[in-house]
Amino acid sequence: MRVLKSIYYFYLQGFRNMTWGKQLWAIILIKLFIMFLVLKLFFFNDFLGSRFDTKQEKGDYVLEQLTKNRNYD
Repeated sequence: MRVLKSIYYFYLQGFRNMTWGKQLWAIILIKLFIMFLVLKLFFFNDFLGSRFDTKQEKGDYVLEQLTKNRNYD
């Protein structure tokens, strides 16, 4: 527990003494927000949830797609 407390205070003091670091962290957080929330909403829709009603149907579809014999020749 003592080690965790010292690590916490180390980072706390480091963030308090930053000048440009706060702005850079803000930019990083904004980029992460855009990547994970906005892109997920527009590009990664719920494919299985919109096409199948039960877990059994979803599982059967995924199994079929994974085990389908594909010829890449």
